[in-house]
Amino acid sequence: MNPTIRIACAADVASLLSLYKLLEVVAEPAVSLEGALACFHDLESNPHHRLYVAELDATIVGTFSLIFIPGLSHSARDSCVVEDVVVAYERQGAGIGKQMMRFAMAACVARHCYKLVLSSHVGREQAHRFYEGLGFRKHGYSYLLDLSGGSAGTV
Repeated sequence: MNPTIRIACAADVASLLSLYKLLEVVAEPAVSLEGALACFHDLESNPHHRLYVAELDATIVGTFSLIFIPGLSHSARDSCVVEDVVVAYERQGAGIGKQMMRFAMAACVARHCYKLVLSSHVGREQAHRFYEGLGFRKHGYSYLLDLSGGSAGTV
């Protein structure tokens, strides 16, 4: 059962919003479909951002984003962040996440990126084992400044 991995389109946005709920550690405010579509079109026009879906039998069963970051360091090669990796709950454990991540790795190799990074909430131990099983390793620290309250504190 191999999913088709393709670039997301506007018709996928409602399904994506449903999948993203699985990522929430704490409940987040809902975004309207209209607002989500506007955001999607902004992302779609960004040449450094790619939003993918994994599809089985015309049903979206997973998604992830790749954000390519150009730079002058590391021989002027891009780095890449994989973000918002999620597989539908009923499809978890079927190898879909592994296929999505292998696709992401191949896209980075094809683009000559010097690294692929991700962050994962400290409590998602199953996800950590999944990423480590794919060859990712813990590297450094990840810091978060929560801006959801609308303030960065004292800057």
